Amino acid sequence: MTRKMYIHITLISFIIGLMLAVQYNTVQSPEKKETTDVWEIRQDLSDEKKLHSELLTNIRQAQDIVRKYEDKELGDPEAILAQTVEDLQEAAGLKEVTGPGITISITPSPELIAFGYEINEISPSLLIRLVNDIYRYKGHYIELNGQRVIHSSAIRDINGKTTVGSVPIGKTNVEMIVITETEEEAAKLYNHLMASSFMDEFFIDNMMLTVEQPETTLTVRATDMDIRNTYLTEHKGD
Repeated sequence: MTRKMYIHITLISFIIGLMLAVQYNTVQSPEKKETTDVWEIRQDLSDEKKLHSELLTNIRQAQDIVRKYEDKELGDPEAILAQTVEDLQEAAGLKEVTGPGITISITPSPELIAFGYEINEISPSLLIRLVNDIYRYKGHYIELNGQRVIHSSAIRDINGKTTVGSVPIGKTNVEMIVITETEEEAAKLYNHLMASSFMDEFFIDNMMLTVEQPETTLTVRATDMDIRNTYLTEHKGD
């Protein structure tokens, strides 16, 4: 009888110990919840909302132009047409643009120069990411080392050289001028770039990214590239 009692006590103690061990392990190593996907979805949703807002703004602007054409009392339709053409030329990069904005410099790390290391070209993929991020934060007009960046400008590697529209940008002293619509947008773009990971990413590539304080007046030149109209044709009147 005593032996059976000891066996029962041993079994009960083993079960209690096992339960305590499982509970302790659960407390010490709680299940990790996967949050990366949630944050990625939230970021994608935020980007889509910004795009939706920009599309609505463009639609309103187009509707305003249509109303001006329909309302003859507002003025001369020819003047409205001329203004529309001028706005389109400005957006397409065919005209010089002046306005508030920021200046960005990309230079080799001083350590590389001091110790005589070989200076490599700026990564085209990193430069593309930077340009796309500038566009996303309302940097409407960009000039990169004297080359106006437009919708058809290709940033790529050609024979080991990083080029913008087939023009090499060089290895040193790369300067970007970015124009925004308002001073507030210029300040937001500046703050975003200062808080972003781009400085660390360029530093990994042995480059220094410097963002200057926003200025009220900067100028980007017009493009000297030929813009081809693939789908538009000139209408010849009777």
